Formats: sequence, structure tokens, C-alpha cells
Amino acid sequence: MEKIKIGWLIAGALGAVLVTCAVLVYARYRRDMRTTRERVQNLGSRVIETDCGPIEYAAFGEGYPVLVIHGIFGGFDQGLVTARGQLEEGFRAIVPSRFGYLRTPLPADASPAAQADAYVCLLDALGIERAAILGVSAGGTSAIQFALRHPDRCSALVLVSSNAPGETEAGLPPKPLAKVLFRSDFVFWLLTTHFRSSMGSIMGVPQGFELSPEHEADIAETMETILPVSPRAEGALFDMYVSNPDINTGYPLEEITAPVLIINAMDDPLALYDNAR
Repeated sequence: MEKIKIGWLIAGALGAVLVTCAVLVYARYRRDMRTTRERVQNLGSRVIETDCGPIEYAAFGEGYPVLVIHGIFGGFDQGLVTARGQLEEGFRAIVPSRFGYLRTPLPADASPAAQADAYVCLLDALGIERAAILGVSAGGTSAIQFALRHPDRCSALVLVSSNAPGETEAGLPPKPLAKVLFRSDFVFWLLTTHFRSSMGSIMGVPQGFELSPEHEADIAETMETILPVSPRAEGALFDMYVSNPDINTGYPLEEITAPVLIINAMDDPLALYDNAR
């Protein structure tokens, strides 16, 4: 009988510890998500009405206009991180949230071609005749379409670790599972906060690559732009299952007339070097 009592006491103590840990974790989650939402709200984006519907964007700098197109799980905030890391003085960065990300709704036709047309609508609304375009990762698909469909509006095309025609090594999760995960701020908070090392492959870090403090800081800054993930879920799902595969439907890349710069690491596990070539 005494052993049974001790067993119950131990079980009760462990239960109390687990409950306390769960409460503390959830409290931190709520605090971090509040901070993250405030961060996005304070970045100064606006929603502008265009002939293609409402588009959220941010802009900074003075000089030649450059459209900066974010990748999967992004939004204008991720684009701002890219723009500030890639553009020097003398350029005006125009950074939209693509269809289904943050405050830009996902329309019935959200194809890469429609996204490219939306960039033209955004330029029209801002009174800009021509711009260069910089597409990163999944944003490269619509950037390529912009160069193909609107050569008179595209002065240059820059692709950084871009989606490209060809096979990829990354398999897709079942769509029903992805729908649940991509809409869960808590799951992505856990991944980016407590399992950050396992997120490296999602950020394009080769297995076994030794990160410098500067690399770690860059990755941490980009990971911050994944949260909150729920208002990015529709865009991320569309990218993964529709937009990214569209690159393999036979884009006439030889018809691009604008100057093109392609930047791709040879050991990138996501944007494969052979595809970029």
C-alpha cells in the first residue's frame, strides 16, 4: 500500500511539473506572437487598390525602382529583409506581399502569370513605368513571368536561389497535413523557437554546413518573417502545390529580352544548382 501511495505521489508531482511547463511554454508563445504581430504592423506597409485588386506593399529608398519578390512563407516583411541585404543606395525597393500572403488576398486566379500582371498593376498604381525585378526562391517563378509577359515594363531580371525548371530533391508533404500545419502559428513557433536547427534545410542550409555568427543572424532574421504563419498559409500552400510546379510547364525562357542575373549556390539543397544552370 505504501508503494502505491509513493507511486501516486511521484505521478502527481510529474503531472504538476508537466502542467507547469506547458503553462510556461504557452505563456511565452502568446507573448512572442503578440510581439511578432506588432513587428509586422510597425514595418509601415500599406494596402493599395489596383486594377488587379488590393495589394499590400512596402517601399524604401530613393532611385531606380526595383520590385523585390519574396519566397514561400514570406510577405513584404521577408522581402524587406532581402532588399536591405541585396540593394545598395541609389535604388527604390518596392516590396509587395504576393497573393495569399498577409494582407494581399488570394484571388481565383493566383497563377504566376496573374502574379506578374499584378506587379504591373502595382507599378501603374504607383506611377512607375519600368522597373527591375528581383525574385527570391518561390518568388522567382512570377518574376520570370513578369519578364516574359511584360518586357516593356521589365528592365532587368535578377533571380536569387530561385525556383527553376527541373526535378527537386524535396518531396511534398500530403496536402491535408500541410493545410493543418501551415495554419498553425503554434507549430511554426515551436519549430522556429525550439527546433531552429531542424529548420535549416527549409532555409536552404546544406547538411553539415558550419554556420558563422553572421549566417546565424541572417537565418534568425529571416525566420522571424515566417511568423505569424497563419496569414501566410494560403499563399504558402498555393506556392507549394501550384505555383512552384508551374515552372515545369514549358516557360519560353529564351524569349526573355531583359538582362538576366542568376545567383545560386552550388550546394543549395532546395534551389538546385543544376536547375539554375
